[in-house]
This record gives sequence, structure tokens and C-alpha cells, in this order.
Amino acid sequence: MLRLEMKAKHPLTIRWCHWINFPILALMLWSGLWIYWANDVYFVGWGEHRLLSFFPTGFYEVLGLDHNLATGLAWHFFLGWFFLINGVVYVLYTLLSGEWRYLVPGRASLNEAVLVMLHDLHISRSKHKDPLPVKKFNGAQQIAYSAVVLMGVGSLITGFAIYKPAQVAWLTSLCGGYRAARVEHFLLTLGYVGFFMIHVTQVILAGWNNFRSMVSGYELVSEQLPDPEEAHE
Repeated sequence: MLRLEMKAKHPLTIRWCHWINFPILALMLWSGLWIYWANDVYFVGWGEHRLLSFFPTGFYEVLGLDHNLATGLAWHFFLGWFFLINGVVYVLYTLLSGEWRYLVPGRASLNEAVLVMLHDLHISRSKHKDPLPVKKFNGAQQIAYSAVVLMGVGSLITGFAIYKPAQVAWLTSLCGGYRAARVEHFLLTLGYVGFFMIHVTQVILAGWNNFRSMVSGYELVSEQLPDPEEAHE
């Protein structure tokens, strides 16, 4: 006999921070493209040999991103403060509420992450697939979500180092200088894009029940109960 029950999973503050952060980060990426247009210096290659540009000139023209440096800077700095506030609220809540216990990776997280990867790729290390750990966040999620928090800190540090290189010269020096801070900021941006693509894919694979838990805070849990007739016998 199968019993279905709605159980609480994600607290309201976690859900609010999650959904607020999504449009903020998306708009910061968009405004960052305006800024990047003005100095499109990064590419795949070596020395002066350019194998692949991240964005061709036509990309900026089609989307209307060229000649909007001032607008991009204004939006980027404006949204950066909301990114900071939302991040501080999220970190403080996880620390004070004890939610960090579910999110911070433990000794078994790396091994669990390997199991999750093998499961998602439909690869088995043996004849029988290893079962995924039953918990609020598995090892792969713990590592990924904790890494994103650290990436957010890195983005804020490198962002301020670029924004006020003279006023916070010590911070810019800590990042390796202005050019290094700009490269680090760009690489972190690429990291967000990669995380977003993997995260959305995982949400789709996990199904509606997982998505609903981040919207309503509850997930539908099934529990196998003993058959009354078998129990009577």
C-alpha cells in the first residue's frame, strides 16, 4: 500500500533568496555584456592567435548591446548592491537557522557526488546501480551550492576591486592587480553560466515534484505501507 504525503522541504527565506537572486544575476549578466562590449579582450587561443571569440561583433549589434557602456555600468553597479544584500541575508539565515548543516559538504559528499554523476549519466560501477543517498541535499548539490556561495563572494571582491581600484587599492592588490581582478571576475561569470545550465538540466531531470518544493516549500513523498490483508494474515 502506497501513501502520499506533502512534507516541508525548503523554508520561506531560502525560497525567497533563491527566486530573488535568479533575476538579479540574469540582469547582471546582461548588463555585464554591455560592459564587455567596450573591451572585448578575452578569447580562446594563445598570444595574438585568436581561435574563437566569445561574442562576434554581430552579436552585440543584433541584441542592441553596442554603444551602451554607461547604461551597462549603471545597471551593473545598481544591481550589485541587491546581489550583496540578498547574499548576506541568505548566508545569515542558513547560519542562524541551522540550514547550513544540510548545505555544507561533509566527508561523504565527494563520494555521493560521484554516485549522483554515475546515476545521471546512466553509468554503473557494478551490475547493480548504487542507490542515491536519501537526504535533503545530496553530495553533488552540497558541493555545487557551497561553491556558488563562494563564487558570489569572489564576484563581490573582484567587482569592488574593479569598481574602485584606487579607493580599495589593497583589495585590488589582493586580487593580483586590476587586470587580474577583471580576468577573475570574467571567469566567475563563465562559472555562473555553466552552473545555470547544469542546474536547469538537473531540475528538468528531477521532475515537477522537486521544482514544486522550491516554489511552495513542500514536496510529495511516497511511503510504502504494509498491506492490511498481509498484516492480518
